[in-house]
Amino acid sequence: MVKAIIFDLDGTLLNTAPDILRVLNRSLEKFSLPKVDLGSLYTMVGDGAHKLIERAVPSDRQQLVEDVYRDYIPAFAACDNANTVLYPGEDEVLSRLKKAGVKLCVLSNKPQAAAENVCADKLGSYGFDIVLGQGKFPLKPDPAGAEYIMRSLGVKREECVFTGDGETDVHTARNAGMPCISVLWGFRARDALERAGATVFAENYIQYLQILQEKFSFRA
Repeated sequence: MVKAIIFDLDGTLLNTAPDILRVLNRSLEKFSLPKVDLGSLYTMVGDGAHKLIERAVPSDRQQLVEDVYRDYIPAFAACDNANTVLYPGEDEVLSRLKKAGVKLCVLSNKPQAAAENVCADKLGSYGFDIVLGQGKFPLKPDPAGAEYIMRSLGVKREECVFTGDGETDVHTARNAGMPCISVLWGFRARDALERAGATVFAENYIQYLQILQEKFSFRA
């Protein structure tokens, strides 16, 4: 029986890509570096802000990574999230999960301040129990963050489902010994997730709820 769900944030709970792109390109422009496009961004995100900057800065300008990173972090934390939206069907599903007493949590490689900011802005009405971003624990796929969440909630691994759109999420779930649902509305294609070892897929939030009901005994 599902007692808790740990969600990835970017590409899973929220389509944050337009705002990530906007802030990133502003920081790149300050150092006369070329902008990245949305398609390229999808291949860069998922492993934390520093890795994002490393990937966005051209290989022959890597000496600027730390400068760009120092500019990006406070700007991203202060982002107004104007272009960030929920996914279709998400409101209904999150509302049903919360009403049923399922603990809702976020585990993201996004910097903590930025994760808290966007969750308060876009997900505040759903009462997420824990929002954990980059800071206290190693980044995913290290399982420490997921294990901390389970301990804090007092739930067993088999009572918790990890949900994410990336390869990093598949690896995190495996490292933490948790079941995983990979979502296909985010920043990665199915074949990339399959290569990472994903076996359970949801194409939209309504199908995601059906999987919880059929495979994980969720009732609401």
